[in-house]
Amino acid sequence: MNRYGKDGGTVIELAVPLEFSFTECLIFLERSDQELLHQTRQGYLYKLIKIGQELVLLKIGSTGTSLQIEFPIKTPSKDAQATAIKYVKEWFDLDKNLRAFYETASKDKMLKKVAEEYAGLRVVGIPDLFEAITWAIMGQQINLKFAYTLKQRFVQEYGEHVDYDGQSFWLFPEYETIADLSVEHLRKLQFTTRKAEYIIGIAHSMRSGSLSKNKLIQMESIEKIHRGLTSLRGIGDWTADYVLMKCFRHQDAFPIADVGLHLAMQKQLGLDRKPAIEEIKDRSKDWIGWRGYATFYLWRSLYDESNKSRL
Repeated sequence: MNRYGKDGGTVIELAVPLEFSFTECLIFLERSDQELLHQTRQGYLYKLIKIGQELVLLKIGSTGTSLQIEFPIKTPSKDAQATAIKYVKEWFDLDKNLRAFYETASKDKMLKKVAEEYAGLRVVGIPDLFEAITWAIMGQQINLKFAYTLKQRFVQEYGEHVDYDGQSFWLFPEYETIADLSVEHLRKLQFTTRKAEYIIGIAHSMRSGSLSKNKLIQMESIEKIHRGLTSLRGIGDWTADYVLMKCFRHQDAFPIADVGLHLAMQKQLGLDRKPAIEEIKDRSKDWIGWRGYATFYLWRSLYDESNKSRL
């Protein structure tokens, strides 16, 4: 439903599921003060997206039963508004029915606690495939703070932005731009040679058309998409599982080797050591079908411990 805001601009009312908490999703989005790709101000979330060749700034607020989407710079066309709605729904995984997840969690001692404490949290996604893969590659084998430092440099050097109300709002670089770079361009930003090669290689694959989100979606099964991703240089099991969770919204994608998952399980189980892989496999048997959501909720339990939260 559309109406007009106080400034005369269009406000879109987007109904949300009962099992949705804007507040919990904002806590996830506010986990780093180095983030450039969205901003939160006075309870509103600002996000720059590109629709066709137009940069569109979204201002998103919540009434509790709906999200309000405004366009503070310029109201786009009806078609562009529809694209913006689709983006927000995918970003917050709003079409996912979480009742089965909460039923699963209620029967598991470890999940029951986090599901109740963070009720309404959704797996906040990364709809753009290039961004999802690149961000996962950036985070390989380094701490979260330095991953964000690399991301800041990358975005400010090669991304587009708009200025509004004294702030700059940034867009993640497009693969077409990165495909034209040399490894040395990214080395100057302190990327390792390998990571620079991986990211530029992914950009080349996307520009050539050999890699695309639609092509991977058409593979249908999570196993086939996983194999398609891991066939690419620089993408191992963890990166593929992360991209499956965040970009393809597979609720059962399970990055079992993730350090943050191990730390969260150690914390929830009160262990003096991180659980072994076999122990994680055993304890997660009852999560099958929802292991991606289980992982995300367990990551959430680490956010109060500053730099232990995950990508």
